[in-house]
Amino acid sequence: MHIGILNTCDDGADFAKAFPNDGERFIHLLKPLRPGWRFTVVPVKDNVFPQNVTDYDGYVITGSPASVNGEEPWIARLLEFIRRIDAARRPTVGVCFGHQAIAKALGGKVERAADWGLGISPTHFTRHEPWMTPPHKTLHLYAAHGEQVTTLPRGAEVLGGSESCPVGALKIGEHIFTTEYHPEMTGDFIAALTDYLEDHLDARITDRAKEQIKGKAEGRLFAEWMAKFLEMDRPQP
Repeated sequence: MHIGILNTCDDGADFAKAFPNDGERFIHLLKPLRPGWRFTVVPVKDNVFPQNVTDYDGYVITGSPASVNGEEPWIARLLEFIRRIDAARRPTVGVCFGHQAIAKALGGKVERAADWGLGISPTHFTRHEPWMTPPHKTLHLYAAHGEQVTTLPRGAEVLGGSESCPVGALKIGEHIFTTEYHPEMTGDFIAALTDYLEDHLDARITDRAKEQIKGKAEGRLFAEWMAKFLEMDRPQP
């Protein structure tokens, strides 16, 4: 398979420059699981897009500090491209900003969360699809979001969530799978991000995050689900 990773991360903070970009982090996450796959990072945050939806066998849409409700031209263009992905039934995984962008593009609503999700957060899965193997009732992933999906897009089904984030994961048909959280983040990155956010968020939020990230995130387990979802047999539209 050839996977297009739509990099939406426009983070210009100095700390972020010390780490691989979001697209590269997804390659590091998925390549060991599927060494025969090809990956291409497409910098949509720079208004660069695939020429055709069919250029890739599937897509991953990354996280970003940008808001899906922002007015940047590339965001509007991404929402339109997502509608084309949906119409073509191209398998796509959306992560955090990608999860929210899919929801907004297809008729849902994204709003400010009651509290920042930062640290490690659970998704309690209330249903399991064939690609979610081995099954887990709960997965803990790194979290970094101030907005979340509050109204489902058309055709969406909630796969799991939590008290603070009811729409923690969703699916649409057999071609869209999303999470509010970050399987691609590493412990050193979330620690640096939390330190950076100390100057931007209430100390209660960052102190809580510092305690949470002492625990173990399960991004590798979620990555297995991602790979199985992208490669599974599905009817052609």
